[in-house]
Amino acid sequence: MIYADNAATTKLSPTSLAAMLPYLTEHYGNPSSLHSIGQDAAEALARARQTVADCLGCRPDEIYFTSGGSEADNQAILSAARNGAAHGKRHIISTAFEHHAVLHTLQKLGREGFEVTLLDVHENGVITPQEVADAIREDTCLVTIMYANNEIGSIQPIPEIGALCKEKKIPFHTDAVQAAGHLAINVKEQNIDMLSLSGHKFHGPKGTGVLYARKGLLLHNLIEGGAQERRKRAGTENIAGIVGLAAALEEACAHLEENAAKVTALRDKLIDGLSAIPHSVLNGDRTRRLPGNVNFCFEGIEGESMLLLLDDKGICASSGSACTSGSLDPSHVLLAIGRPHEIAHGSLRLSLSEYNTEEEINAILEAVPQVVDYLRNMSPLWRAMEKGEKPYVIQ
Repeated sequence: MIYADNAATTKLSPTSLAAMLPYLTEHYGNPSSLHSIGQDAAEALARARQTVADCLGCRPDEIYFTSGGSEADNQAILSAARNGAAHGKRHIISTAFEHHAVLHTLQKLGREGFEVTLLDVHENGVITPQEVADAIREDTCLVTIMYANNEIGSIQPIPEIGALCKEKKIPFHTDAVQAAGHLAINVKEQNIDMLSLSGHKFHGPKGTGVLYARKGLLLHNLIEGGAQERRKRAGTENIAGIVGLAAALEEACAHLEENAAKVTALRDKLIDGLSAIPHSVLNGDRTRRLPGNVNFCFEGIEGESMLLLLDDKGICASSGSACTSGSLDPSHVLLAIGRPHEIAHGSLRLSLSEYNTEEEINAILEAVPQVVDYLRNMSPLWRAMEKGEKPYVIQ
């Protein structure tokens, strides 16, 4: 099988697995226990916290371990909202194409009386700092904008937005789930107040995540019941998972430049090849995008059928976020950048990692045109367009 769905999840790296194994067997203690086995676990937890802090350019006491990016997003946004409300500020700025972990949390706050401004996204999937500046009000209590989009890979001007928020003294949160381990991140230099990441997006284990929160920001608990994570996230820590996340992030950051160069070359070859398919369009900016992200719409086909046929050919891909794969609705991300409903239904996301090879890219470039042709030949709508009875949407 050719695995090209790394935006959904990644293969666990041998380094991460090796780091985890001792804490699943001999060093299995609870880090809250005072005996030696428990303190072995506590020391591992402290080392992992320092490792993650070093990778992000922050202090270890600004790192909180969570179950994943969604939990971290929720805690960051809800904390900032409650802090703002305590001072009479109930306005939040975000974008229309955030991950649903952010959008659904904002919808919840909207039902509680907060006002949310969702910035429109340009066709290339990038917003500007000026658009953020224009939306800021006296009662703005949070700006939350994802670092890089999970579907179309577009990278936002995070340092510039962070600097703007710092000047205005507004907390700035970024969902960096797709960016961490793939792009260089330094939260202090980039003026990021809160950041979310997830271990399984950079070859760490599933069910592990991190919330970075700048010292001085008050976090509100989502989970009560214990003193873990400096009393901000109750529950016995998943030591093996946390150690695996830290090892994977450290490895990814150590090889970030070489991995990015390799994956970007594979990405660009894939984009060039798929662009040759008639009536296709790349979604997201051509260059300001994640190294491994390729997202296309093909007119005249339906994405789910394409995925099943590609799977039959040994290629694992997706049509958008894995979190919404059961939905029949078109991608909210593609709608946000202006794709019509009928075009958004025919999307294909191929997301690569350093484990992919040029031979695999060649195989994908052979298979996708075959699948597109097959599906188009079955479509009455496509035949009508070929006969000139209906206009093409994608020229």
